[in-house]
Amino acid sequence: MSDNQNRAISGNAIPGSLSANTIPGSVYNDLVHYFKYASSAYCLVCPRPNGNTLVLPISNTFTDIQGFIARDEHRKEIIVALRGSASYVDFLMDMQLVLIPLITPGVVLPPDTRVHSGFLLAWNSVALQILAIVSQQIKSHPGFSIVTTGHSLGGALSTLAAVSLRSNFPDKEVRTYSYGAPRTGNQTFANYVNEKFGSRAFRVVHTTDGVPTIISKSLGYSHHGIEYWLSADPPSKETIRKCSADGEDPSCSASIPSRGFTPAHAMYFGITVSTPFCL
Repeated sequence: MSDNQNRAISGNAIPGSLSANTIPGSVYNDLVHYFKYASSAYCLVCPRPNGNTLVLPISNTFTDIQGFIARDEHRKEIIVALRGSASYVDFLMDMQLVLIPLITPGVVLPPDTRVHSGFLLAWNSVALQILAIVSQQIKSHPGFSIVTTGHSLGGALSTLAAVSLRSNFPDKEVRTYSYGAPRTGNQTFANYVNEKFGSRAFRVVHTTDGVPTIISKSLGYSHHGIEYWLSADPPSKETIRKCSADGEDPSCSASIPSRGFTPAHAMYFGITVSTPFCL
């Protein structure tokens, strides 16, 4: 194991190469801010997501997908937050590893685009509901941008949501934030996200969280960028490495072999996942 890997695991030091990749404090604050929405999506009822307006809870009883749409009047944003795995049904979705064409309302991607079949089924179970509510919100608040966010399974769904929302509302700015999310699609899908979102896609990984690499590249999957690797604890903007834009930087979280669901998956920015920020 390399020195950088040991430092990431111990949380006692920062890899020496981080100095060239330090992010601005404003970006760090945004990563924490949108994680609070992702964490709150685990709550059954969240009346004031991150202190803002709850537009509508989102749920589907068949797939057990849950989340909410919120509105931030100050930042002028419509936020779609989707919950990570929290039930047996969710874990069944996670295990559907076959790559299939991305067929979802209003989206046309390159013909060889493939995504995780379970994630796509989960997204499609709530897609029409989310598209309808966001459409209403855009009409009422035409100057607002769109943000998607989620942890774990919710992070994968937030990526699919961002692609769908960007395709259905091409005139709106769409940003997406994921935390501890597994690979969602093949290289063509990753290339599409990288091309269309670029620096508006934020994929965060906490130290030795093994979920982002639990679905192997050998199965035809690839991560999109940009990964922000929380390389050591305690978390700060100085301990985050902004990785290469293609999404598969071998010197970032991919440098540590996946151990699946590690303790690092359950905590981001010193916040335990599922902590509510709902008042």
